[in-house]
Amino acid sequence: MLKEIVIAFQSYFQAHYFIMKHKLWKWIVIPGLIYAILFIVGLYFFLTSSNAAIRFMMEAGGIKAWLDKIQTSWISFMFLFGQIMLQLVLLLFYFSLFKYLFLIIGSPVFSYLSEKTESILEGKDFAFSFSQLAKDIVRGIRLAFRNLVWQSVYMVTIFFLSLVPFVGWIMPLVALFIECYYLGFSMLDYSSERHRLGYIQSIKFVGNHKGLAIGNGMVFYLLHLLPVIGWMLAPGYAVTAATLSLINAKKSKLIF
Repeated sequence: MLKEIVIAFQSYFQAHYFIMKHKLWKWIVIPGLIYAILFIVGLYFFLTSSNAAIRFMMEAGGIKAWLDKIQTSWISFMFLFGQIMLQLVLLLFYFSLFKYLFLIIGSPVFSYLSEKTESILEGKDFAFSFSQLAKDIVRGIRLAFRNLVWQSVYMVTIFFLSLVPFVGWIMPLVALFIECYYLGFSMLDYSSERHRLGYIQSIKFVGNHKGLAIGNGMVFYLLHLLPVIGWMLAPGYAVTAATLSLINAKKSKLIF
């Protein structure tokens, strides 16, 4: 798995030079700009609503009144730290819902970008057809809903575990790895269809090569540390890097 994660990381650097060399910026910037705008708007509403939700839970459960009554600094610190961890878990859950919505909307563009990347690398053209594009879109939506259901099950479980003292402190890290895996899963699937992997086969394939998915998702979220520009570049770079990582893994005889 570690070698696959390294390949996924290296593929982002290759994707940057590949995009510049072949002037693919319009396929990066246009969907990236839409993503950044939606992300900013969604993040604003998340922060305001999540703070209110956590405050309501503490007041409804009597926790706030109890903390005010005992006035013990270390217990207050523990609950404050737990509150931060809980908010991080909620933030990742928001990311997962937002991500699937955007992947469904941007499926045609991302599918084409992945195809274009492999076409240039392999030196061959993939015949375009509206029927195939429609199939790819339906497949992408179907996979997105499938992953959304499974990830939601995991995230709800993690949410309740995050309410447990001490145990809840590591839950954001667990949630982050799950989020990275399913994000990378979606990006890799754009290439799986061209390698004649059916819906079930693609699920098994990514399950056997978790490192490629996790590594792709990790860099995707690291790009979010670079405000606005990183948010714009993240989706297109992730698709291109996922395609390159599959080809690199194929050359290294790790897959296929």
